[in-house]
This record gives sequence, C-alpha cells and structure tokens, in this order.
Amino acid sequence: MVKRLRIYGRVQGVCFRETMRRQSETLGVTGWVRNRFDSSVEAVVQGTPEALRAIIDWAYRGPESAQVERVEIEEGEGNFTRFEVLRTR
Repeated sequence: MVKRLRIYGRVQGVCFRETMRRQSETLGVTGWVRNRFDSSVEAVVQGTPEALRAIIDWAYRGPESAQVERVEIEEGEGNFTRFEVLRTR
C-alpha cells in the first residue's frame, strides 16, 4: 500500500522530516518526505496496512515541537526500498 500525505501546521523547522524518517525506519515504512514552499510537509509512504496506520497516526502528532493542524491523505504510487528526506519543493 502507498499513501501520499500533506501535513499542515507548524511542521517546518521542528525536525519533522528527520523524525519521520527515523519513525518510518522503525516501523518498516519506505518512501520519502520533503518540505513544501507553502510551509507544509509532503510524504509518500509505503508499507503494510498496520505500518501505514502507525506512521499516519504519528503524522497527526509529529515531533514534540510540531503543531499539526491537519493531515490530508490520498492514494499514492511508487515502489520504494528505503525512506528518504528529499529537497524542498
């Protein structure tokens, strides 16, 4: 399964991407995460239904200093072998 997430709120400058990368590796989730120029964070995550539920639940909270306002979730596509932090887009 692959999902695309858009995370809004105070999610840049709070180590969101790096913390998500570490959390994803712990859960066995692959894909990528990046900052967006509109101050949101975008991620594409791939894994088992249970692993995706766990990383999506985490995305609603984020790291301790984040203030997540909302998470938009849609079907995603891709086939990934690891989890990466990409450049801002």
